[in-house]
Amino acid sequence: MKKILLFLSLALSISISAQQPLDTIYANEQKNVALFFPSPIRQGITGGSHFVFTYNREKEQYFGLLQATPGSESNLLTVTSDGSVYSYILKYSEKLSKLNYFVAANESIGNEAPLDKPVLQAKKNIVPDENKIHYFQRACNSLLKSKSQVIATERKQGIKLELEQIVYDGSEVYLVIKVKNTSGINFEIDYLNVYRINGNNKRKASFQHLPQDVIYQHNSSNIILNGQSQQFVYVLPKFVLGDNEKLMLELKELNGSRKVILEDNL
Repeated sequence: MKKILLFLSLALSISISAQQPLDTIYANEQKNVALFFPSPIRQGITGGSHFVFTYNREKEQYFGLLQATPGSESNLLTVTSDGSVYSYILKYSEKLSKLNYFVAANESIGNEAPLDKPVLQAKKNIVPDENKIHYFQRACNSLLKSKSQVIATERKQGIKLELEQIVYDGSEVYLVIKVKNTSGINFEIDYLNVYRINGNNKRKASFQHLPQDVIYQHNSSNIILNGQSQQFVYVLPKFVLGDNEKLMLELKELNGSRKVILEDNL
């Protein structure tokens, strides 16, 4: 039911100039079917768990691989880094006449948002009032002074990302995060995003990445000097992870290729 609602909500946000019949792609469990897109893939979603579309989630690439097990027909919805949306019908077939699909830009069925209007993210425009900000400041200072037990850690290329505390308070949740740099060079932060991801590892289903809005950041920094660490707090609207959901932190370097992704089931 969640997947159906997600498909409907995404479909309603897409601007489509004209409906046209969708092409059909055939796949099976014996061979990889490769799809090459004109822009790097940002998200790929299949409608049924018996179709699996895999792509590089850590470093955006132009191709993804499709496999299938016997079952009813389904569909594939792909969004590329420029916001273009591509949609295909998926069918299982024991024999495949085509293993590589090179997708042209004009095959896009539309864009995530109208091209003549800016993308609106309503929640991010919500600014806490002054009293709320003072409350956040006091609460965050208290959390940074308190002892914490690390919940999850991820290391990559000399950068360590830690989730140290998760604290629920009323309608908000506080994440205490620490970044340590032992890479030998300074690390400039492009972004540190928070996501809820859902999917089922046992069924090899595609994962949905749901960005979480950050209401307030405390003690954050744009650069972590070599040999130093920085501890800070994110305040988000309260959320509770459901079945098959994880929390994910994604730390990306500015003007560089280093990226650290931390996942935890809580």
